[in-house]
Amino acid sequence: MRPPGSCPIDIWCWELDRPAAEAAALRPLLSEDEKTRAARFVFDRDRNRFIVGRAMLRRILGRYLAKHPAGLQFSYNGFGKPWLTGERAWSLHFNLSHAGGVAALAVSHLHEIGIDIEERKPLKEDIARRFFSAVEYGELRGLSGQDYVEAFYRCWTRKEAFVKAHGAGLSLDLASFDVTLLEDQAPRLLRLAGDAEAPMQWRMANVSVGPNLAGAVAACTGGAEISLRYRRLHDMDQARLPDSSPA
Repeated sequence: MRPPGSCPIDIWCWELDRPAAEAAALRPLLSEDEKTRAARFVFDRDRNRFIVGRAMLRRILGRYLAKHPAGLQFSYNGFGKPWLTGERAWSLHFNLSHAGGVAALAVSHLHEIGIDIEERKPLKEDIARRFFSAVEYGELRGLSGQDYVEAFYRCWTRKEAFVKAHGAGLSLDLASFDVTLLEDQAPRLLRLAGDAEAPMQWRMANVSVGPNLAGAVAACTGGAEISLRYRRLHDMDQARLPDSSPA
């Protein structure tokens, strides 16, 4: 049952590494510009991953809007964030991320959202010092070993999800805002430079999509909590996609 006052976000996840024949069968669902982008990849694996990612994105969004996947049209803001154009498209917010051969898609009928997943890998340089805020870096320095790695990826995915939902792309300095990162802290935005109200307007949640993948989602909900609903690709093959509209 949906918690009172919560905002549902659907999370879809799928493998990008499919047989070449399956990728070829999905290619017709892409737009001409997507096919051109796919052709630019040098390696077959990267090309097929792109095709599978975009085609499945289209299939899923098409089910929400009761439209053929190939007929969906995308536009992009000045920072590269996509949105759907056309009839009823305004009612659907989405964001896609991929890592380690896995794609994750967040979908909402209510709010701007961002999702980020990252493959947990050993850290060979002090990335946090370059990109995190002073507060976040200070908390990380108090950790070591696997605790440091886990906290780093909690912080990184939350920050990336927020940047993607915010829509300002790389123009938003990663050090201009703070998020929680310790294990006993709920995912939250703590500060956004120049916007004292932001922590009350934004909500975050951890996303679980694989054993070696960290993930987070962020949404500007006006203060309402978010609830995640994990969907299966099998849902798309049903006569009707499970209801995802606002209650």
